[in-house]
Amino acid sequence: MTLDRFFTAYDRVLQKWPADSQAIDVSTVHGTTRINACGPVDGPALVLLPGAGATSTVWFANVAALSQHYRVYAVDLMGDVGRSVPGEQSIDSVDKLLNWVSAVLDELGLPTAALCGHSYGAMIALAYALRNENRVDALTLLDPNSCFGSMSPRYLIHALPILLSRNEKRQRSFVRWETDGVQLDSDWLDVLALGAAYAPTTKTIVPKRPKPGAFNNFGVRTTVVLAAKGKVHNASKIEATVHTVLPQARTVILANATHHGLPMIPATEVNETLLS
Repeated sequence: MTLDRFFTAYDRVLQKWPADSQAIDVSTVHGTTRINACGPVDGPALVLLPGAGATSTVWFANVAALSQHYRVYAVDLMGDVGRSVPGEQSIDSVDKLLNWVSAVLDELGLPTAALCGHSYGAMIALAYALRNENRVDALTLLDPNSCFGSMSPRYLIHALPILLSRNEKRQRSFVRWETDGVQLDSDWLDVLALGAAYAPTTKTIVPKRPKPGAFNNFGVRTTVVLAAKGKVHNASKIEATVHTVLPQARTVILANATHHGLPMIPATEVNETLLS
């Protein structure tokens, strides 16, 4: 059964995490959110939001280094594949999506946290920080699509078959194309591909790209990490836009990164960026 194979793959990737990692389930009106956590309990909090379909396990190459400094909380996004279980009150608007993030932070006892998101997770992280500055100590966006510019038509054309009908074979083929066949961890690739086979049929709630004026007086320390070899958008153009709307932001372009290879490859550079 595909679902059993998915959870078996999910657990295999978690075995790559530090030995002190623990699974935490927090309940909100939107259901039960699974968080995989590690690092010193009294360390500063770092909340990680993955890309769509990637699950919290995707940070396996990052958490050992990050947990030397932070208490790391990696979240399975509600309404996406993973071990978060939706409740009776579905997330059907951006307001509810962002309220869910606040509710999770509340249940974890975190008045503030550093926030890092990749891809769709970056879209959520940015929307949340713009609305809840007082709760975000620092913001890191890993190759944020549709945050500072449009996605490439070429990328969208290649993604169309998955959007129309997800399945394991199409997911693997798409990622292989976007990453130029880079050697991704086979266990995590199983999570992504098998997850596509039973992805929720509910509509994904996507925050709109912020208008330039939304960044006026935005005071959260922000780092934008871009994949030079990524096919979602042109990294240099996105960097220029970031500097226009958010001049104080730090930008980092990773020469050998692709969109779907992040945050695993190049893990060392991603970790150094987050730790600095």
